Amino acid sequence: MSEHLILASRSTSRAALLHAAGIPFEARPAGVDEAAVKAAMRAEDAPPRDLADALAELKARRISDRTPAALVLGADQVLVCEGRLFDKPRDLSEAAEQLRTLRGRRHELLSAAVICQAGTAIWRHIGRAELWMRPFSDAFLDDYLARWGAELLSCVGAYRAEAEGAQLFTQIRGDWFSVQGLPLLELLGFLRARGVCQE
Repeated sequence: MSEHLILASRSTSRAALLHAAGIPFEARPAGVDEAAVKAAMRAEDAPPRDLADALAELKARRISDRTPAALVLGADQVLVCEGRLFDKPRDLSEAAEQLRTLRGRRHELLSAAVICQAGTAIWRHIGRAELWMRPFSDAFLDDYLARWGAELLSCVGAYRAEAEGAQLFTQIRGDWFSVQGLPLLELLGFLRARGVCQE
């Protein structure tokens, strides 16, 4: 009998990736105060990959403590541009400011995934992608924000590269699934070994 997988997240993108890959799971948000964790780790000058990994583990552990028999998947994504960390924008004006800052520049996405069982991390991986934004016009940006609106506020980069957001870029290198928030291929390898999906 396969093990039960719980996604410790309310992310629609991560849920869609798992659904599309045919992975049975249940979604159960962890309710972690991400802002407090980020503030504490930034104060300690923690590297961005450590921040993403720590948040992913914290989410997984929170649910795993309550459901020790299940495999609990926590995930987090960090965006870094020229040494600056970006968070999900709080409103559309912040999304516009963020996209103007990233315009014409290269940035990096780090997508961490951690699986916990019985409150202990038993697997982890960090996917990485580099993205180059083109120098798009203000008119394009205004139209893009008007069309997608609040949906962009759930994305750390204020874009959806798997949809119309692809028009913001000239080049993407690295793990495509990590751009969408989950290092899916490595995760599938682990889940096959545990019988959650077929060998």
